[in-house]
Amino acid sequence: MKHLECSQSSLPDDIALKIASLLEVSDLCALGSCSRFWRGIYGSDCLWKSLTRERWPFSDLSQGSSSSSSTSIEIPISKGWKSYYIKKHNEMADRVAEVVEFVRRSPTSESIQVGDYLRAIDNLHSMQLGFKDVQLNFFNPKLNALLNLVGLHYCIKWLQVQAEKVLEALECSKISDRQVSVRWWKVGRRFYGFRMRDESHCCRVSLADLATERGDEVLGVLHRGAIHEVLQVQISVADCSCSPWFC
Repeated sequence: MKHLECSQSSLPDDIALKIASLLEVSDLCALGSCSRFWRGIYGSDCLWKSLTRERWPFSDLSQGSSSSSSTSIEIPISKGWKSYYIKKHNEMADRVAEVVEFVRRSPTSESIQVGDYLRAIDNLHSMQLGFKDVQLNFFNPKLNALLNLVGLHYCIKWLQVQAEKVLEALECSKISDRQVSVRWWKVGRRFYGFRMRDESHCCRVSLADLATERGDEVLGVLHRGAIHEVLQVQISVADCSCSPWFC
């Protein structure tokens, strides 16, 4: 054990920090329990500052310095970046739980109207939720497909995460094959002065397809909501035993 401790402490700090910076937070915490040397690296302020900025890129996390911009918000990190990371992680989890509960309070847990659906996504945007937050809190196989879809939609339309990264995250979470059904009604077209019957459209599609061009039409309907010629949009969990189809 003494030999192991000596070999680790002989590593230059910059190399040890580089190694630590390549790890996920859960792996980093495990590394910090290996030895006194790695515990010191694990608690490094610069490491947690980088992790914080990577996870919440839209937040202004300046450390008490004056700013010339009147719109910037300064957050003093008085107890260190690790403490701030943990505090913000817990705050995000609490706020996300409110959104999850909001979606679950819809008339049925398996269906939701587009107004409530878009309100849930707007709440995520107001929180400045990062991609890692979505992976942790929404790409969860224990949640139903509607909540998975809320996180997916937010990643694509607001965070503009690349499709490859979204697909990888869906597959790692084992939810890529989950399906949702989207039904929308459009105002009937006019024909020789007469208005035809309102048109009903319905598509069942997997979460994986919604992350690619195959799902552009459905995701476009969800993003616009009930406006202009679209009278109503309803989203529901589809039967996963059936193959996806488009209409």
